[in-house]
Amino acid sequence: MRTISGLFDDYDDARKVVSELEGVGIPSDNISIVANNAGDRYSDVSSGAATGAGAGAGLGAAGGGAIGLLTGLGLMAIPGVGPVVAAGWLASTAAGAAAGAVAGAAAGGIVGALTDSGVREEDAQLYAEGVRRGGTLVTAKVDDMMVAEADAIMRKWNRVDPSLRRRVYTEEGWTRFDERLDPYTLDQVRRERERYRSMMP
Repeated sequence: MRTISGLFDDYDDARKVVSELEGVGIPSDNISIVANNAGDRYSDVSSGAATGAGAGAGLGAAGGGAIGLLTGLGLMAIPGVGPVVAAGWLASTAAGAAAGAVAGAAAGGIVGALTDSGVREEDAQLYAEGVRRGGTLVTAKVDDMMVAEADAIMRKWNRVDPSLRRRVYTEEGWTRFDERLDPYTLDQVRRERERYRSMMP
């Protein structure tokens, strides 16, 4: 099994990726989506199946099986990221870490879950920061024979180029995800989205 991850600036693109991954036979239990929900932008898409950090296990369970991952979206908060709409194994792991952690100690939640599943540390830091700044992360555990197909699906739906995004962040002095920082406000997220759109060719 390999872990394939993609950061998306557009939440709808990320949802399409999840649907297509399921469509090619990747089980819902092997897929996760975590979307920044500053300003309750996506709360209406949540089924209400789970709310709060302690409900993380329900996020994964509700999304499994034939009904599909996106029907199990729930609301939770991740230290340093803030409110998110999420479902799947990564959300469950991050929520469990947050629920059992003292203030500020859940840093390993999202980053730790990614690195434990085989994502490089520097990429895990970038993905966590990308979600903090308003993005959506899709992560899938796939059989080796499905890696190329899963990767192609993510590219098709405008996956952020990690090296280019890292360069943008580091030019501002960013070095790593810091859960002690305040989550982005809705206005900050909107400015960030506009900035990335202006960088598109």
